[in-house]
Parts: sequence; C-alpha cells; structure tokens
Amino acid sequence: MKIEHVAVWTRDLDRLKAFYEHYFSARAGAPYHNEQKQFRSYFLSFESGARLELMQRPNIVDAAGPERFGYAHLALSVGSEAAVDALGRRLSADGHPLIDGPRWTGDGYYECVVLDPDGNRIEITV
Repeated sequence: MKIEHVAVWTRDLDRLKAFYEHYFSARAGAPYHNEQKQFRSYFLSFESGARLELMQRPNIVDAAGPERFGYAHLALSVGSEAAVDALGRRLSADGHPLIDGPRWTGDGYYECVVLDPDGNRIEITV
C-alpha cells in the first residue's frame, strides 16, 4: 500500500503551483476545471513519484491558527544537510518565513521548517 497523493485547498492556485515548481522542482500536470462545481485543481509530481494536489473552490473557508486539526505539514526530502541549509536560506531570502531550524530533531531528522504562500508548514529534510 502507498499514499497516492495529498491534497491542499488554496485561494490562489497559480501562486501555490508556481511556489512548488520553483522551489521543489514539482511538475504540474494539466489543469482540471469543473464549471458546475466551480472547482479547479492541479496535480504536482515530484522526482520521487509523490504527488500533491492543489485545489481551489470559492466556498472553502479558512481554519484558524497555524496549529489546527487536519493537515499539519508536508515533509520534502532534498538529500543532504547542505541542501536543507541552502534551500532554507533561499526561501527565507525570498520572503518565505523560516519558522524553525535548520536543526537535528529528537526523532532523527535534519530539517528546517518554512511556510508556503498559504501558510502551510513544509519540513525540508535530508
């Protein structure tokens, strides 16, 4: 068994798609649009084969606070401590909040934690 994909709601589909393409080399598939449901989405594929679905619909409401039930974080492995450090610095320099690390965690990960443009937590790991 494997996780087929993870999905995230967003207000700005194109902005979030561009973020994951630019910083994490994701490749977007063809856009999907259902006029009747006012639903749009993209599936983003990563080098490992993992996929992230970005979804947009006008009647989705915000959950309050950075810690909330549901989606907690997305962990993306970049292969080395140096790559974690470099990508963390790059994201921070480009104005994306670096909220933790880089550091070794108690459960054995070397990581830094950033927020994507919608405020979703991303753990960048070895």
